[in-house]
Amino acid sequence: MSTALLTDRYELTMIDAARRSGTASRRSVFEVFSRRLPVGRRYGVVAGTGRLLAALADFRFGQAELTWLADERVVSDDTLAWLADYRFTGTIRGYREGELFFPGSPVLTVEASFADAVLLETLALSILNADSAVASAAARMVQSAEGRPLIEMGSRRTGEQSAVAAARAAWITGFASTSNLEAGRRYGIPTAGTAAHAFTLLHDSESAAFRAQLDTLGVGTTLLVDTYDIETGVRTAVEAAGLGLGAVRIDSGDLPVVARAVRAQLDALGATSTRIVVTSDLDEFAIAGLRSAPVDAYGVGTSLVTGSGAPTSGMVYKLVAVEADGAWRSVEKHSEGKVSVGGRKQAVRRLAGSTAVSEDIHVEDPPVDASLGRSLTVDYVIDGDLQAPGTDTGALAEARAHHARVIAELPPVGLALSPGDPAIPTRYL
Repeated sequence: MSTALLTDRYELTMIDAARRSGTASRRSVFEVFSRRLPVGRRYGVVAGTGRLLAALADFRFGQAELTWLADERVVSDDTLAWLADYRFTGTIRGYREGELFFPGSPVLTVEASFADAVLLETLALSILNADSAVASAAARMVQSAEGRPLIEMGSRRTGEQSAVAAARAAWITGFASTSNLEAGRRYGIPTAGTAAHAFTLLHDSESAAFRAQLDTLGVGTTLLVDTYDIETGVRTAVEAAGLGLGAVRIDSGDLPVVARAVRAQLDALGATSTRIVVTSDLDEFAIAGLRSAPVDAYGVGTSLVTGSGAPTSGMVYKLVAVEADGAWRSVEKHSEGKVSVGGRKQAVRRLAGSTAVSEDIHVEDPPVDASLGRSLTVDYVIDGDLQAPGTDTGALAEARAHHARVIAELPPVGLALSPGDPAIPTRYL
């Protein structure tokens, strides 16, 4: 399916007007960045670039799209003819998926004619803002879990395609699995899931429900023990499965208190290897509060995929340079609260040993010497040709590995959950 109409009307009306004024073909540089991090956040995580590249490949105006635009009189006939032949022929560079970003970080840079580049604004922002919001929230949860596995299970709290994207973003930051089967099929993410309370309520007794699940999935399964009474549920689960029961899941109550009581009960019954999985509207703060509790894994949904738990990254797509008479001219906004920094940029992460010290953004400079820091950008598209695939499972595995490397560079204060300044300062040089 074409992705060309996943955009705002004003992208096309700007092109129409620019074509009339003779400025549509001017070489331009657009930049994706966040002016500030969400309140309480000390870093962000880039995600969605691979999905953007896939969407770009399908960004074509076919007959159905052109007919609708003509019927709605969105643009002139001349511009409709231009759109019929549209194919992005510019250059896109950006931060790797899994990379950290800070205020001002040039997460994505698009260089092309004004018409070619402005057309991608809404597509780029809708994908990068949503996926990076989830990845940034997920990274905080992974750090709070301190090595215990996390299951992404937010599909019922967001749109059906957003759920697939969220699972992908969470996987990049270190989540162990997802409940979403399409994410498993499309991206090779391990899937997990057993039964809900409805399954227990369906049967004549809790014991009958457990036995049905065990007969189907084996003793290594996870039994949900809080439909009625947790203490009774744990005892019934062990009686049904034996001492080899894989895990029990708790989805309600004062989780630190309940987890300790369940662990003590399991041990007393001899099920010392049975793990405890907790769910119930967990976020990074609740997970941190469970660090000392005998919890083996966490299931996270609502707080990972909704605005309350994953606030928007606030990314914008701004024109920062225009070519005129063979020379580049910096352009920038001065609007109160919405200032942008003009100029073509290169970004490096300055390190002291293995610890990040600053986000250094070089403006209007030649290529930056590698000794000044770790280069943050890669070439994704050069003159319309894809350079770095971002949609296959290999690219996703590399994004996951890259995130694990770069988050280890943060100074300890950068991992704090309390509100504070960004983990490192942004410097324009």
